[in-house]
Amino acid sequence: MTASTELTGTAALTRLVLRRDRVRVLVWVLAVPLLVLLTAASVKGLYPTQHDLDVAAEASRDNAAAIAFNGPPLALDTLGGEVAFQVGTIGLVFVALMSTFMTGRNTRGEEEAGRAELIRALPVGRHANATATLLVVTAMNVVVGALVALGLVAMDLPVTGGLAFGLSYCVLGIVFAGLTTAVAQVSENTRVVHGSVGAVLGAAFVLRAAGDIGDGTLSWLSPIGWVQKARPFAGERWWPLFLALAVAALAVTAAHALSDRRDLGAGLVQPRPGPPRAAPGLGRPLGIALRLQRGGLIGWSCAVFLAGIAYGWVAADVEDFVGDNETMQDMVARYGTADLTDSYLAQSLMVVALLGAGFAVQSAARLRAEESALRAEPLLATPVSRTRLMGSHLAVALGGSVVVLTAAGLGAALAYGATGGGAGQVPRLVGAALAYVPALWLFAGLTTALFGFLPRAMAVAWAVLGACFVIGLLGEVLGLPSWVMGASPFEHIPHLPAAPHPGVGAPVLLTAVAAALTVAGLAGFRRRDVG
Repeated sequence: MTASTELTGTAALTRLVLRRDRVRVLVWVLAVPLLVLLTAASVKGLYPTQHDLDVAAEASRDNAAAIAFNGPPLALDTLGGEVAFQVGTIGLVFVALMSTFMTGRNTRGEEEAGRAELIRALPVGRHANATATLLVVTAMNVVVGALVALGLVAMDLPVTGGLAFGLSYCVLGIVFAGLTTAVAQVSENTRVVHGSVGAVLGAAFVLRAAGDIGDGTLSWLSPIGWVQKARPFAGERWWPLFLALAVAALAVTAAHALSDRRDLGAGLVQPRPGPPRAAPGLGRPLGIALRLQRGGLIGWSCAVFLAGIAYGWVAADVEDFVGDNETMQDMVARYGTADLTDSYLAQSLMVVALLGAGFAVQSAARLRAEESALRAEPLLATPVSRTRLMGSHLAVALGGSVVVLTAAGLGAALAYGATGGGAGQVPRLVGAALAYVPALWLFAGLTTALFGFLPRAMAVAWAVLGACFVIGLLGEVLGLPSWVMGASPFEHIPHLPAAPHPGVGAPVLLTAVAAALTVAGLAGFRRRDVG
């Protein structure tokens, strides 16, 4: 079979992917640049003078935790270098996730759902679907990179640095699109594909962090490290980006070669046969829900635990970091206490609680994925009611939210205690993190209500969470009005350990609203058609 024959139908499939995933594509290509540009705007507002930049650079240059979390400390005494330091790594992680999820969904996901086999019954080449997916994902990364670069240049940052920064985002996304395409040939399970590439991303982050803290050698083993070696705003180098693109090309070539060696719908690695008898817990809806969601619960818990460690490690030095920057002092001390460290910890715990809300939304929405994959109907054909089935996933979402917040508080407490906070930080900061349980339950309730009444609009929950991120992280810097700030449930939670007089009225009200939304979602699911 010739190469042209193997790609027959690529153009039509490209249009199909764009048509079917137009909302996802639009959300991703706008959300990532918006995150970068809003952060850049906040950095510009926080450090209006060269003195402020010098103080921030001095505080961050030798801070191992800040370097591990943010990236290499290059040109921190410039506005561009500070922007690259503050948002570079986290933005790269989001771009990698975008490429991973979009590529996995449209390659292995299509085969697992059986739609790829129907398409292949038409005059479509063997590699057409993968190529169409790569074209769409590559175009998404190009748009993201272009918007980031143009936005930074519009903020009067150097053109060359903005171009290098945008290209680093674009190139890393292409690398992970190629890696996901290759991994999709190995396993026949979409979750395994996403988990495997996610493990590669985690390893890339750890290697990059270890390299940046050390002499930089280990960073060369990480795709994130490769693109950061382009040094945006710090004496740009272009050849590391070509190295990353070469690896992406090799991954795509390997994916095509592996695809020729397997059957459609199967993976090169056959799934391991299960035990002859299922575990007793799998005979109940709650056991099935726990089995389906344990990977997500572990992943989110580890992520917020590491974020808590990163924030807690900086807490002991926060006064040196803030210096005499009045804007930073006002932001950190906005919770009504003169103790900057407690205010910083309160703000940090709110950020990790916002991250933890992602688990609440994903977990509460898991039953929608089971419904779309036609796995919910066979369960409902047994003596299992809709309420019981949905309640089992809700139990994981609500209980898992407590676990995730506990992990976040524990990470912050251990790091802060180890760097001078003293003993007794664990109950104090874990309790402060658990104060956000009502806010996470509210998001679980909102997702449940959408599932019950408007299952096609589940993305609204993610959009609301994104708005809460903007309010929580950038609301003060952007000068948002009080009514906008008050729209976020996280602003109504007592900001411990800084709140001088924490009340229980708002958390109780949020819990009541969460319960009402949950009950409404259960009632809606009982009355609508499945699927």
